[in-house]
Amino acid sequence: MSTKIRNGRPHRPGQPPRGRPSRPHTGRPDPGRSSLSAPAPRKREPVVIELPQTVTVKELAELLNVGTGQVIKELITRGLMLTVNQSVDFATAADVAAAFNVQVTPKPVDASEGVIAAEIEEEENLRPRPPVVTILGHVDHGKTSLLDAIRQTNVTAQEAGGITQHIGAYQVEIKGQKITFLDTPGHEAFTAMRARGAQVTDIAVLVVAADDGVQPQTLEAISHARAANVPLIVAINKIDKPEANPDRVKQQLAEAGVVVHDWGGDVEAVEVSARRKTGIEDLLETILLVAELQGLKANPNRPATGTVIEARLDKTRGPVATVLVQNGTLHVGDFIAAGPVYGKVRAMFNDRGKRLKAAEPSTPVEVLGLSDVPRAGDKVHVAPSEQAAKLFAQQYAQQMAQEAQVQARPTTLEEMFKQDGQVKELNIILKADVQGSIEPIRLSLERLSGDEVKVKVIHQGIGNVTESDVLLAQASRGIIVGFNVRVEPGARRAAEMANVDIRLYNIIYDAVDDIRKAMAGMLEPRFVEIQEGRAEVRKLFGRNGEVAGCVVLDGKIVRNTLARVMRNGQLVGEGQIESLRRFKDDVREVAAGYECGLMLAGGPKLEVGDIINTFRKERVAGDVPL
Repeated sequence: MSTKIRNGRPHRPGQPPRGRPSRPHTGRPDPGRSSLSAPAPRKREPVVIELPQTVTVKELAELLNVGTGQVIKELITRGLMLTVNQSVDFATAADVAAAFNVQVTPKPVDASEGVIAAEIEEEENLRPRPPVVTILGHVDHGKTSLLDAIRQTNVTAQEAGGITQHIGAYQVEIKGQKITFLDTPGHEAFTAMRARGAQVTDIAVLVVAADDGVQPQTLEAISHARAANVPLIVAINKIDKPEANPDRVKQQLAEAGVVVHDWGGDVEAVEVSARRKTGIEDLLETILLVAELQGLKANPNRPATGTVIEARLDKTRGPVATVLVQNGTLHVGDFIAAGPVYGKVRAMFNDRGKRLKAAEPSTPVEVLGLSDVPRAGDKVHVAPSEQAAKLFAQQYAQQMAQEAQVQARPTTLEEMFKQDGQVKELNIILKADVQGSIEPIRLSLERLSGDEVKVKVIHQGIGNVTESDVLLAQASRGIIVGFNVRVEPGARRAAEMANVDIRLYNIIYDAVDDIRKAMAGMLEPRFVEIQEGRAEVRKLFGRNGEVAGCVVLDGKIVRNTLARVMRNGQLVGEGQIESLRRFKDDVREVAAGYECGLMLAGGPKLEVGDIINTFRKERVAGDVPL
């Protein structure tokens, strides 16, 4: 009988092997075997949780079921030094959650759980409220000095160089009636807030120096006030100066379309001297008169709503927001939402630093107790509870995120005239290089108005397109038309962020034709030429000289690009690079300094010495590159 060797021991057939008896394979792990030989456990599936648009570090740690220290450590690795009570946005929270193998989805926000929607006010609940006045005008014409004279306090001395550095809100009283003033650095800040949907001003006071007259910034301020559709009062300042000429100022204003009462118009004008404090009472009485004609009212017996005028982070007091109460009454202890920020009103101060327990309509107050610093222009609402205020803030943040993803462009010509069946109004900010060009362009554009479309030049000026022009276009949903001007770098960046359409021209007909085509729904896409390369013809080959031996002078020559042929400095024709070779090889492009052979399709017959300029066309959205 044959014997086999198994594990170093003799084994005869028919006998079971020595040692542990064999088990049939069942697909299950053998309990007698070492755990090292067991199959690896499956990877844990990531947990999915819902997160709001903003969440505190402490709340995030609780939702992730980890310690706050671990979350703070993850935030530090991302360059964020936050405490347990500070908030992070959804994207940051999602990034941290991923580090703990947790996936997140946006938590839907129920608007009904947030702040109560604004109710239609009953007439019997409304009470007269103080007017809110913004002071506008040219730099150094005495805006802050005038406010200083009104308040009888030395505001100017507190400002660097006598120029206002921030937005301030102040309230004064005359003959038992209050007036709220917003002292702004200029019409740009005034319009920037309006561009974010904050319409806080009832009356605009235009300050014009009697010795300096109407200046470019004066004209801009007029346009911004008109676009905001607020009544205008002219304060002719510095009448105490020997060279003061108020009549010349009134004439210049009339030329700008602002006709004062003395000249048969509907705009009130008051002559004042901020330095000598003359005419101040007349100005305040005029403001109250114009406000009375407007019939300004609000309901003080309801939860407050308002607007953030300015906000900052104070080292000792935390986030501080200057809030203008517009309706209702704001109380210490109220839960509020200010845009994507929420909190509880811990303390309120008026413009003179006095503590307040309540603030009625048209009252500006500094508010402490917010979770973060809001933006100027954010709406403020009182909520019934802290949770409701937080939900409202989250809803606002979610809405902002959606708007950032879908950037609507209502002010481009292409999209404006896609809307059928609506009477459209096209607001235009017109800039030109010289005064003589303004009037013919404006008249040509305004003549395009018809029954369905109204073309309106809301501002015109001399010089390059500025950030102020972009802000005005954004706030008024207009476009900017430039004639022989350029776009300043800051204005270009602002236009890209705000999606404002800027169109530059050097021929009046082109501007008029573009807008006419847009109004007819036939505006063609705009293209610009991008120069690619330049080559010189050195020799001709082929039976008819159709192949040109060239040297690439600069750039690069690319096959199938468009080309212009210049001969003795004159354009002789255009074509397309049909064939391109290096020696015997077909190539796609040839760089500067190298020789090549090319054939031009659709162009003129080439000659030795011709210069071939190649270019490509790129589509642009309205704007013409500088």
